[in-house]
Amino acid sequence: MNEQDIFWNRAAETMSRDEYAKVQLDGLQRSLRRVWKNAFYRSRLQAGGVSSPEDVKSLDDLARLPFYTKEDFREAYPLKMNCVERRDLLEFHMSSGSTGTPVVMAYTKNDLNQWAECMARCYTMAGLHKGDAFQIMPTFGLFNGGFGCYHGCRKAGLFCVPASSGNTERQIRLMRDFRVRGFCSVVSYVPRLIEKLDAEQGGDHDIPSLRIGIFGSETFSDEMRRKIEKRLHIECFDIYGMTETGGIGTTGQDCKAHSGLHVWEDQYITEIVDPKTGKPVPDGEYGEVVLTSLTREAMPIIRYRTHDISRIISRERCQCGRTSLRIDRITGRTDDMLIVKGVNFYPRQVEQALMEIPGVKDEFQIILEEHNGMTDVTVNVEAEPGVTGHMVAKHLRERLGFLPKGDVFPVGALPRTEGKAKRVVRKSV
Repeated sequence: MNEQDIFWNRAAETMSRDEYAKVQLDGLQRSLRRVWKNAFYRSRLQAGGVSSPEDVKSLDDLARLPFYTKEDFREAYPLKMNCVERRDLLEFHMSSGSTGTPVVMAYTKNDLNQWAECMARCYTMAGLHKGDAFQIMPTFGLFNGGFGCYHGCRKAGLFCVPASSGNTERQIRLMRDFRVRGFCSVVSYVPRLIEKLDAEQGGDHDIPSLRIGIFGSETFSDEMRRKIEKRLHIECFDIYGMTETGGIGTTGQDCKAHSGLHVWEDQYITEIVDPKTGKPVPDGEYGEVVLTSLTREAMPIIRYRTHDISRIISRERCQCGRTSLRIDRITGRTDDMLIVKGVNFYPRQVEQALMEIPGVKDEFQIILEEHNGMTDVTVNVEAEPGVTGHMVAKHLRERLGFLPKGDVFPVGALPRTEGKAKRVVRKSV
């Protein structure tokens, strides 16, 4: 395999630490000068004690800058954070707004090129190359997933199959008819694909050409990864990026070594901070991911608190040859941590424990019932005959440290969704 097979942009992906530091300082200073012209950004920087962009003379000065949060984006809706002329905006995407005012991210031509560049790196890192058929399963619309995959496909020269979400039978047919080698989706949609394949009459119940699956927007356990890989005969990759950073893939992905998510350090500065204090934590310690963009034009981000929980794994060269910072796969979010009977846990930890039980399938729900200041937890799972609620509850107690109720349902009984799975359901009694 030659260099072209391994890297999309070898120079950017294999810089020395000193080279990354220079690029990051230049990019940080450029981003600060850009946002300083915008009253919304400037007022918050000034309130945080910054008197001028020139205050930042080294990367150590980054810690002096105030944080930005999702609430800043919501307050700035629709375009108060725009740092370019309106005529220079070509596209925008936004979050669903299901939990409040939506978050908007606008793009210049250079921003779209940057997004495409990041996605092309991700595709190449996963083993996709010019001419390979790639199926896009995220929806095309205001949500960034579909269009992000599309921009990346065009940049990387992939044969794009823009299927969008839903219609599982058609998804499978397209994969077979166009000999699709890779696809992207939310991981919770994959069980729908597997169920349809398993239910087919005749045939081999497989997609022979398929080799690569790229999954974003949701956390998933190693056990879930292994199940998907074994059933579909593919290699799974975890892609990272969000509306605020510019969309899917903008911040990185894991490589074939699967030893952490590579962060595009020439595009973003990554910090891991204590969620309570905002202070940096040592490498290897879990904390909240904070991101600062270095090249984005319309809406740069400065110390954006993602709420994602991770840790820095390594700053050394990876087995794949890339030298960029590696962070752990996202374990959860500061805002989705559940506290029950004094025990803190994340939905991903429940999934991980469930996947260890023979006969338990991929679908599950965590039901939280609040009454008289107490929280009762029931974990609903789909499973094969022979799996009992007692077995589920016992295993969860061993892994999580408290005893939830376990209810077992036949395969197909729990609610399905074409988008992100709703794993946590809260009820008041």
